[in-house]
Amino acid sequence: MEGGTLTDANLTNSYFSSSFIGVNGFGSPAESKYSMMQRMTSSSSSPSLLNDGAKNFSHNPVSSPASSLFSDFGALICHDDPCLTHSIPLAPNPTASEFIPKGAPRMAAMASAPAFPSPLFPHPGLGGSTTAALAPGMSLSAGSSPLHSPKITPHTSPAPRRRSHTPNPANYMGPTAAADQGPHIIQKETVGGTTYFYTDNTPAPISGMVFPSYHIYPPTAPHVAYMQPKANAPSFFMADELRQELINRHLITMAQIDQSENPGVPSEVDSYHSLFPLEPVPPPNRMQKTSNFSYITSCYKAVNSKDDLPYCLRRIHGFRLVNTKCMMLVDMWKKIQHSNAVTLREVFTTKAFGDHSLVFSYDFHAGAETMFSRHFNDPTADSYFTKRKWGQHEPPPPRQHAGLLPESLIWAYIVQLSSALRTVHTAGLACRVMDPSKILITGKTRLRVNCVGVFDVLTFDNSQTNHLALMPQYQQADLISLGKVVLALACNSLAGIQRENLQKAMELVSINYSSDLKNLILYLLTEQSRLRSVNDIMPMIGARFYTQLDASQMRNDVIEEDLAKEVQNGRLFRLLAKLGTINERPEFQKDPSWSETGDRYLLKLFRDHLFHQVTEAGTPWIDLSHIVSCLNKLDAGVPEKISLVSRDEKSVLVVTYSDLKRCFDSTFQELQGAATGPL
Repeated sequence: MEGGTLTDANLTNSYFSSSFIGVNGFGSPAESKYSMMQRMTSSSSSPSLLNDGAKNFSHNPVSSPASSLFSDFGALICHDDPCLTHSIPLAPNPTASEFIPKGAPRMAAMASAPAFPSPLFPHPGLGGSTTAALAPGMSLSAGSSPLHSPKITPHTSPAPRRRSHTPNPANYMGPTAAADQGPHIIQKETVGGTTYFYTDNTPAPISGMVFPSYHIYPPTAPHVAYMQPKANAPSFFMADELRQELINRHLITMAQIDQSENPGVPSEVDSYHSLFPLEPVPPPNRMQKTSNFSYITSCYKAVNSKDDLPYCLRRIHGFRLVNTKCMMLVDMWKKIQHSNAVTLREVFTTKAFGDHSLVFSYDFHAGAETMFSRHFNDPTADSYFTKRKWGQHEPPPPRQHAGLLPESLIWAYIVQLSSALRTVHTAGLACRVMDPSKILITGKTRLRVNCVGVFDVLTFDNSQTNHLALMPQYQQADLISLGKVVLALACNSLAGIQRENLQKAMELVSINYSSDLKNLILYLLTEQSRLRSVNDIMPMIGARFYTQLDASQMRNDVIEEDLAKEVQNGRLFRLLAKLGTINERPEFQKDPSWSETGDRYLLKLFRDHLFHQVTEAGTPWIDLSHIVSCLNKLDAGVPEKISLVSRDEKSVLVVTYSDLKRCFDSTFQELQGAATGPL
């Protein structure tokens, strides 16, 4: 790790990222060549090139969140260096103190008639003029300033990095009481012929603070490292389970059908194209009405040509929409955004399928499966509730973790379903599709209620004056349906919610689960004279809500850690892509030896240094940490020296990474200029 003073470019671009400790990425026998400490200090990453031809990867050092070290450690920059001052894009800071012009009359007027008797928003770093002291050699009457000087810092005002709201680690690395007791120093800066005065609240840099000049991958955060089971080898990339899940979602999102083999699926429906059946489409003579909607339905994935996003289309076969007043309820459903409900986007009619069809467009969640297919697709699970013939023995009841779902999973489902119902009921609507076949599960435990709003359109009664009058009754039915879903989950069988099996099902719940779960099911399934609310079951959920919240936040920590491992991959790939456009180019501007001469020859040797090294025995030396470390140092242009040896071993060139970066930038800019210039 270099311990020199950070330059402006390094501060602008350097920021820490994911965990990538330096061990052999491919398990080669090169472990004895470098010690673990050397690898940990060399495995690193750095900022991207500012001149990216394929995609502009440059960022504003003031406003970009990727350049937090620029604002965090602005105190380490020499403010008097003109190179640093004028090379940084300046941006306004509306929350900063008003700058003070040099004109004496204006200052006298401001001092005698303050705008407010006291600060509106007192802040310890924005004190009044009584606590400020002039720097030596400065005078408020040193010159005049235009009276129309703006009250909000303009773009050409002093660099806002000194007043950034980004937390500065220097503030937490040592005592600051002594600094707070002294007077603030008023700084002076002239930009564009106008002199500005401002109070510099930047804490003085603490001696001994050293930061890397290129990316160093920190280890996994301890709260995540101790959360997961230890693996035999450190993981540089995201977990295989999460990677496979994301790949499956991508495959499903991009799936298409052969139109010639599926003539029944139209190529376009309204503004949607690329339809892909999400459910098996039975032959026309075998189509059956669903038990939920009493209509034949089918489901497709389609891409909207207006925004190029995938959606899920739920088609109602043979339905003619007579009155459009029901769109009032559709508009109400469009406004509902909840993490446990599939959002309805639009409803339209079409004849693209050869009949009058009604289509509901929902958000598409790739890889989702219904609760029915995950938990109620086993025909042997109903054996406990099947009637026995004379002489057959009663089988033993199933137990938790041995035929029944764990109670923690059931409570996780209850929290999510009740949360969705609470939002829907608060909006004055009713779900009306609380059924295992209409509840989607993504991942392990994430639930979403699907097909919302379908019943409101199919059963719309135009003769009623108040179309929301029956919503309280529908909301009570939602609670009963929720109780049936919970009971079916507790019994792990849909046969348990049948009327003749209710007593046997409740006995099974009493034996295997807590009294809170039993009381919740009884409360939801029991008819009462007063109107019930989904909020009534909150006391029964109790502290289990905090358990689900904790599990959700822990899951978020794990996913963020996996994201941190991959955050630098795009930058390194762009670096390699640029290097590949330079190395071994057969000809450039009619010069066949272009890639073998000048700066390009250094880059060719650096490519061999990256990928073509061998061990003492002459075998290939493959080390992912070496490749990543060298690319990071090249991207940052560190002053470290390396030896580049020609293939015939007759030439040895000692260069720094900063020299290589200069050659790399100039060469790629030459290629890019020729590609974008006139023919």
